Amino acid sequence: MACENYDPCFPDQPVVDLYLPVWARQPAFKSKPAFIWAEDSNDQSFTWSSITYSQLNSSVQAIASHLLQTLHKRDTVLILCNPSLQLVKILFACQRAGLIAVPVIPPDTSAKPGPAHYHLLRVLSQTKPIAAIANPSFISGYSMSPNSQLKNLLWISADDLEVNNNGYCQCCSEYTGCGEEDVYLVQYTSGATGIPKPVLVTAGAAAHNVRAARRAYDLQPSSVIVSWLPQYHDCGLMFLLLTVITGATSVLTSPSVFLNRPRIWLELITEFRATCSPVPSFSLPLVAKRGNINHGKLNLDLSSLRNLILINEPIYRSPIEEFINEFSNVGLKQSSISPSYGLAENCTFVSTSWSSHADTSSSKLHFPNMPSYKKLLPSARLGALMSSSNEAADIEIIVVDEDTREPVEDGVEGEVWVSSASNASGYLGHPWMSGEVFHARLAGRISRCFVRTGDRGIINGEERYLYIMGRVTDVIRVISHIGHGQQRWIHPHYLETSAYSSNPKWLRGGCIAAFEVEAQIWKSSVVVVVAELVQRKAGNGDDLKSICRGIREGIWKEEEVRVGLVALVSSGSVAKTTSGKLRRWLVKDDLLRGRLKVVCMEEYMEELREEAGVGAGQKSSLLSFL
Repeated sequence: MACENYDPCFPDQPVVDLYLPVWARQPAFKSKPAFIWAEDSNDQSFTWSSITYSQLNSSVQAIASHLLQTLHKRDTVLILCNPSLQLVKILFACQRAGLIAVPVIPPDTSAKPGPAHYHLLRVLSQTKPIAAIANPSFISGYSMSPNSQLKNLLWISADDLEVNNNGYCQCCSEYTGCGEEDVYLVQYTSGATGIPKPVLVTAGAAAHNVRAARRAYDLQPSSVIVSWLPQYHDCGLMFLLLTVITGATSVLTSPSVFLNRPRIWLELITEFRATCSPVPSFSLPLVAKRGNINHGKLNLDLSSLRNLILINEPIYRSPIEEFINEFSNVGLKQSSISPSYGLAENCTFVSTSWSSHADTSSSKLHFPNMPSYKKLLPSARLGALMSSSNEAADIEIIVVDEDTREPVEDGVEGEVWVSSASNASGYLGHPWMSGEVFHARLAGRISRCFVRTGDRGIINGEERYLYIMGRVTDVIRVISHIGHGQQRWIHPHYLETSAYSSNPKWLRGGCIAAFEVEAQIWKSSVVVVVAELVQRKAGNGDDLKSICRGIREGIWKEEEVRVGLVALVSSGSVAKTTSGKLRRWLVKDDLLRGRLKVVCMEEYMEELREEAGVGAGQKSSLLSFL
């Protein structure tokens, strides 16, 4: 698809929905695709359909009209639609109708109740929606549920919303949609560090956030975005809004399509000459392994890509280098690497270390000249960010000592705090937690509120690069000599990386969780590692014990951390979020409650005693002391 030279003069609108009619009225946008949906085919190719800005605006108007025949402004509506262009239209229609949208991944109605089902029930209890918009198959499976929350919902068929798409009723001319201060979205956190929490996002905060992202990535109406991220929250959802405020074109597909055939992502970039694509950094090794660079109907050409936006921190340097080495011969430019940082509590976008104001051939601001810290790439360049005149400068980032609530010096690790007009309003139904997280103030400074991100970071170097080191709640306390009080702190991803490196043939990358548990016998913590085995590789008992010991020895060699227990589990056992983040807290809970499919478990109680210089004790299972 050609990238036409559309007028780069952007309208200034307070909420995202108001951009749609502006673009739709422009002659150059009459036939310009706003969104393209791609589906995989059985013959290793894909099919696609599209909707123009004019068609999208008309559909949004018609759907909003239909919704307002039975609902009222500020009603809360659950959206349980499959990933599609239909879901995109409904999300924008809810904002135009002034409704509060709660997008949720629909559970499989034919399967036994599982995490997705229980999450839906939790969402119903917390958000108390008036209605639910869903695909007919889902409605037939859930509308007759004995659960009172599901049974009492007003069920609206997503297909029926588009039956009459030829105009709108009189009520549509009498409403103003969402104002800047109106909550228009409840998006749930990923659940990486605890039960997913409902975040209240105003229409004005979302608009500010995607405007900041547009400027940071220098997106234009000629930009073409490719995304397979979930459209229900965070980056996947916000890139829908980013597309519309930019007047760009987004090519979308579902996460399941990507996981089934990762090469389709590269094919979409090639076919549509994409300039921008957000992707979790941990998915790049999967693409490098299964991308089949020389095997496919479409010859790959990634030369159009200007922004390969890396999300899901921490971002390791080595897999990025390996990915570039694999695909540089099909046009992937090193200067496209855009390490970024975001979180639901700030709508999504916070920062990027990529810069458009640099000479792509030699600037130290671009990869591979971008510096590293403890194997990680930076997610922000605060020197440039704070001195620029664009909207991104309104996003203030500081690193704070959690105990004193004072900023730490550069080079010292602390909690990352963020203050901006993009800050969400709080957690629905959690006033105390909202006050702690969304209204944090520095010691002696009460004039400005910050969001406590729960991430630990460090600012380093002359350019003041920000490195996201890991989550506050995941940090592991390592006791050097038990009983002597000597300790240090380490982020679990370093242990997990070392564990995988000990036996990549047998272990699943990205499916290893490290955490600490309290061992009451020592009145201290013990490091535990849970690792998934590659599917269809079981091995005999001696092989598995050797893998466990290799993990322990590999972690000691790389990080000088003594592991007390290693559990090898079957494929699919390690809990993850919908975006692929590890849920270490849940893996820990599953282990302690005996819910994991353990293939082999090895304890190292006596070794720990010997290494710590503690006398031999009564032999018993480590788990009995946890």
